[in-house]
Amino acid sequence: MEHLPVEIIGDILSRLGTARDVVGLSATCRKWREAYKKYLHTLSFKFGDWPRDITARQLEILITQTISQTVGLQCLSIHMGSAHEFAAVPVIAWLMYTRKTLQSLSYNGHTIPNVNVPEQCSRHKLQALDLDHHSIIRVEPTYLRFTCLKSLSLRHVIISALDLSILFTVCPRIESLTLDVVEIVTSDSQSSMELSSPTLKCIFAEKVSVEKIILEADNLESLHLLNDSNIGFLKLNGKGSLQHLKIDDIVATHLEIGANLDNLKVIDVSYFMIKLPKFYQMISRASKLRTLRLWAVAFVCKDDLFIDVESIAVSFPELKHLALNYDIRDGLLYALRGSSTLENVNVLELGWTIISDNFRLWVFGMIRRCPNLKKLVIHGVLSGMKTDEQSQMVTNVTSSVLRLMRKYIHVDVRFVYD
Repeated sequence: MEHLPVEIIGDILSRLGTARDVVGLSATCRKWREAYKKYLHTLSFKFGDWPRDITARQLEILITQTISQTVGLQCLSIHMGSAHEFAAVPVIAWLMYTRKTLQSLSYNGHTIPNVNVPEQCSRHKLQALDLDHHSIIRVEPTYLRFTCLKSLSLRHVIISALDLSILFTVCPRIESLTLDVVEIVTSDSQSSMELSSPTLKCIFAEKVSVEKIILEADNLESLHLLNDSNIGFLKLNGKGSLQHLKIDDIVATHLEIGANLDNLKVIDVSYFMIKLPKFYQMISRASKLRTLRLWAVAFVCKDDLFIDVESIAVSFPELKHLALNYDIRDGLLYALRGSSTLENVNVLELGWTIISDNFRLWVFGMIRRCPNLKKLVIHGVLSGMKTDEQSQMVTNVTSSVLRLMRKYIHVDVRFVYD
């Protein structure tokens, strides 16, 4: 160990994960103390790493002493949540001391009064900013400038739609945006949220409510809208770079994801209601689609329509992974049915929300239509079953599929029951 270069020791200390371990090991010898001071690049402070009876003032002193002994900190993470409330002065001191070298900042803590963290970190080398339980009161475009920022994550943050739009304009290189339980404040004059970026590649939105979103993102590749998000109107204006669309358990009145979907490879929609003609119009242009997942999707239509295999096969000739669940409404089977084959599908996932004997027949029919199948996954819901008849149906389905698959010994079969 004594022959290790001091730079290597600094890298070892940076990989420990917690500041408490770093401080302890830096006392090993003079060489390790030197590595800690000159070559440490990562520090992480978490509430669970310290004694429960430690006070906020003691933590402030400890964090201040630890940070002030470093000279080139690149990654700083402070996660105290609601356990402690820091005074504004030491928090500002930490940010001002490290901002010239800091490349990644993750901050989750309450301050009195509120500290405008972005204001303290702008115009330097910051590439990733993750804020949790924070309020961004005002974004001043004449002062703020994040020339290197590529990733922005806002969790449990309060910000106005106008300030979020302005924040985008001062991040000319941003590639990833995460909005998780963000309270977006709008006014009568600014009821919509407009985000414009030529470099943005990924958006992840979870539990976000906003009346109207307009995205100007020519290079957006991934759009994820998840978990109780409520979006009245969403429009994406781009140049056809979208590759991955995921919609899971959201409420959306109107979706427009662009006219050019030539590069779309993955469509993953679950627990969502949408008009059937609008859905076909939206996805039928994705000629390069490789993965299609429709799970608990309610199609709103005037007639008793169904999704037929012919439409899937013709529209998506490169489809390899198909995942569908099965539902019964008014005694009718709303699922894939038809006679065409899916030549390229090698992974097939099928599931039910309400079990019946029809499910077994549907599985058999789908297997026959996938001549190059390599993997079959059967998903089922057991938690809501109340009768012996339903339990017997599950047993029958499982045993029937296993018997059938003796003819397809090259197919990997799995059962996933919740």
